[in-house]
This record gives sequence, structure tokens and C-alpha cells, in this order.
Amino acid sequence: MRHCHECGTKLVDKECDGEGLIPYCDHCASYRFPIFSTAISTVVMNRDMNKVLLIQQYNRPYYILVAGYINKGENAEETLIREVKEEIGLEVVSSEYMRSLYYEPSNTLMINYISIVDSEDLSQVSSEVDTAVWFTLEEAAASIKKDSLAETFLLAVIKKLS
Repeated sequence: MRHCHECGTKLVDKECDGEGLIPYCDHCASYRFPIFSTAISTVVMNRDMNKVLLIQQYNRPYYILVAGYINKGENAEETLIREVKEEIGLEVVSSEYMRSLYYEPSNTLMINYISIVDSEDLSQVSSEVDTAVWFTLEEAAASIKKDSLAETFLLAVIKKLS
């Protein structure tokens, strides 16, 4: 962030008690802490925890995890439940926080979960999803988009389950 999001003035780095150098707007006399988006992603698994659901979206040829931005007023867990229902038509019966990573290209903090869904029925997949496929853990690891946050999250879950 180089300019104040309220007045457009060029920001300068200024010492903020206990925080270090923080962008500061001389015009507004205010510190401007970083602003970024927040989203969830989830490794969706069946009840037996031996299959992973991966999706393809937006005419892209690679498989990814179910993910979505957190809406104003929502917490991450509510977003997880909403996104799984919206995108693949399934109910989350349990979930567990795994880790978070910052994704610089979209200025987004990605909060990752592992979630268990109520069924393997893919008859209610949304038009937002091009393809949804259940894979074994090994197949999912081989099929997920390489060198992506989705791959990083998936491999961490597979390692945890091993």
C-alpha cells in the first residue's frame, strides 16, 4: 500500500508504538495498516476420510480445492459451510482448521480447513463449478494444481492423515 485509501496522499513509514514502521498518512494523521482480503479453502473429504473432492472452475484445466472469500459479517467457519453448500451442494458435518498462508497475487490471506461432508453425491454441483471429482488421497495429490496453495494445503492434510 503506497497511498492512503481515504484521501490518496502518498504514505510514509512512521514508527508506531510496538508495531515498528507502519505506513502513515500525514494528511489524515492516521496509520494505515495493511488491508487484504480473507478467504477459506478446504480439503473436502468423505465420511470414511479416504477420498478428497477436487474441483475445476472458470474453464481452467487444473484441479483445486473448494474455496471462497469471507463476506462482511461472516466468520471463517460460516464461510466454509456456505461455500461447500454453494459450490458442491453438500453439508459439512465437521471441520478442522489446518493453517493459513498469504497469497500475494490476490492480496489474500487463505485460511485452510479439512472438512467432512455428509455424502459423496455430486448431483447438486453448482454451475460455478465446471467439474467435481472424488479422488483417492494418492490420486488427489497427483491431480491437484502443481506449485499452488491448494497443493500445499492438500499435501499437509495427507501428511497429517498418514
